[in-house]
Amino acid sequence: MGAAEKVSTLSHDLMAFLSGEKLVLLTTMEAERNIPNVAAISWVKSVNETTIRFAVSTNSRIVSNIRANPHVVFTVIGLGTVYSIHATAVIVEDAMSGVSLKLAKIEATVEAVFDSMFWGSQITTEPAYEKTYNVDKAKKLDEEVYRALVR
Repeated sequence: MGAAEKVSTLSHDLMAFLSGEKLVLLTTMEAERNIPNVAAISWVKSVNETTIRFAVSTNSRIVSNIRANPHVVFTVIGLGTVYSIHATAVIVEDAMSGVSLKLAKIEATVEAVFDSMFWGSQITTEPAYEKTYNVDKAKKLDEEVYRALVR
């Protein structure tokens, strides 16, 4: 995909990449001040080539921002490049059932996918993170969230 090429669906590689445990930046418009808000999220799952689901805390400003303005942009760093995925989001569940934390399930419909990497370069190392709380509890919670995201 060239920098100027507009695509309206996720590629198979990008769908596979967005199958969990990836650091993704989500841009929403702040409900109160109408300015961009960028947040790092990780509970992200592609459902198909036009649908991305993700989970955030029910008291996250992301929820109120999406209620006020459903237009979002996912920034994905991986597969050798940077992708900007423009989408329209809707709160599917205010509090997901079967999950031990109060998390909202949000579904985004992909409208456009852009390769946003600057010319003549590529990503050589993807962002990485580690959870700093109880590993067993983190694994259990992740399993609950990803199961709930595909229901």
